[in-house]
Formats: sequence, C-alpha cells, structure tokens
Amino acid sequence: MADPWQDYMEIGIAVARQAGEVICEALKNQISVMSKSSPVDLVTETDQKVESMIISSIREKFPTHSFIGEESVAAGAASILTDNPTWIIDPIDGTTNFVHRFPFVAVSIGFAVNKQIEFGIIYSCVEDKMYTGKKGKGAFCNGEQLKVSRQEDITKSLILTEVGYKQNPDTAKTMFSNMERLVCIPVHGIRAVGTAAVNMCLVATGGADAYYHIGIHCWDMAAGAVIVTEAGGVVMDINGGPFDLMSRRLITASSKAIGERIAKEIQAFPCGRDDGKD
Repeated sequence: MADPWQDYMEIGIAVARQAGEVICEALKNQISVMSKSSPVDLVTETDQKVESMIISSIREKFPTHSFIGEESVAAGAASILTDNPTWIIDPIDGTTNFVHRFPFVAVSIGFAVNKQIEFGIIYSCVEDKMYTGKKGKGAFCNGEQLKVSRQEDITKSLILTEVGYKQNPDTAKTMFSNMERLVCIPVHGIRAVGTAAVNMCLVATGGADAYYHIGIHCWDMAAGAVIVTEAGGVVMDINGGPFDLMSRRLITASSKAIGERIAKEIQAFPCGRDDGKD
C-alpha cells in the first residue's frame, strides 16, 4: 500500500534542513533579541524569518493546508487545530539557547490530519541530526532507527525537564517541588537541555528515560510526540491520562511504568490551553 504522506514528509525534511542552514549562519552573526510575554520569553529576527520561509515554502506546494506557527500565533493568529491538513511549526525550538549560542537548537515540524499527528520532523541543526517519525513507520535519526531504553525502574532513570522563569511565585515553588520529589525517589538525575523537541528526541534515542513539562505549546510537542511513540515510547498527560496536543503539558517516557510513576509524583499548575478552551 502506498504511503500517503511520504511526499509531504520529504518536502518537510528539505524545508527543515534549509531552515537549519539559515539558523546556523545566523549563529555566526550578531543576534537581535526582543521579548514577547515576559522579559525571558525571547524572540529573534531569525525566528520570524525562518517561520515565514517554512510556511511560504510549504504553502506554495499545498495552498489549501493550514498552519499553526509559534511566531504567527505570537502575532495574533489563532492556535486552533481542525481536521484540515495542518503543519505545526516551531521555527527555532530553543530560542534562549540560540541567543546564548548554547548548541541545542532545533527546527520542529509536525503534520496532522483529522487532528491526528501523522509525522514529525525535528532538525537539531548545530548537531546536524535529522530526527523523523511517521505513524506506523518507525522513528529515525540520520537514517538510523531509534528505540527507547525501555527502562521500567524509575530509580534507574534519567529524567529531562526544563527550568524557566515563572511569574507566579506559587507556580515556581510547584515546579521546584516536582523536581525535588523526583530526585528524592531517587532517580539517577534530572537534566535540562533547553529545547522540548531535542528532549523528546533524547527519550526516543534511549539517551534519557523520560521528559515532562508543564507550560509548553503544541508546536513544541507535535513532532516529538510521534517520534517518541514510533521509537516505542509512551506519551501521556501529566496526570497519566491521554495526551492532548493542545493541553500545554505532557510526559514522554521509555515505558508506561516510568510515565505513570512521574504522573503520580508531580503536581500540576495552571498554564491554560493553546486552543483557549477551559
């Protein structure tokens, strides 16, 4: 049976690689930095340039498709997922890393139809690692198939999360309390790479056993979610229930046992939804 999305995916890979070249070239020059919702919510001219390039390149080939892009939403576009073929784009996942030239920066492109993610592309451009995952077809990095660690013992796990500014002091306390609970299980350690996309890819490679985050967005999660599941991992809500792309929260793990144990330990805090629903 023919693969209906192969041509779409190949176009996405080519565009992601082109975007990565723009990002790597920009890293050699002075970076112009602006802020969005808070002093640490950063955006650069390169974020905006890359997203515009990705969307225009894909729209030229698929004019009827929909798009959800980080910078487009920041500029006022809606973040609503419909049944229409939709490209979900983070032009630079790890903008703060990019600004500081911390070498984990990724282009993330997910593709959904009927609200289901069909494939994901993550290009960690400084590392020159192209991660891909397609529903039912496996996950790969530079052509090599990926498999999660399949670790089931939380005390033998390495966990990824992210630590960032929280305007509400109670939210910040909950974030650090969650980390403390996990460290005291104990786990082998907690790491923060600075990009949700790369964090999920590291779970897919078996380099880490889980990644959890509250407060990220659909463009951070879409591509990585399918890459993890196609590598044999699990993706769930932070309460242990089904993953919801618009929820702004997730756990990815090497096994259901690890994911459910993390869900049992951590507390949620309000972060809203990407689609504005309650």
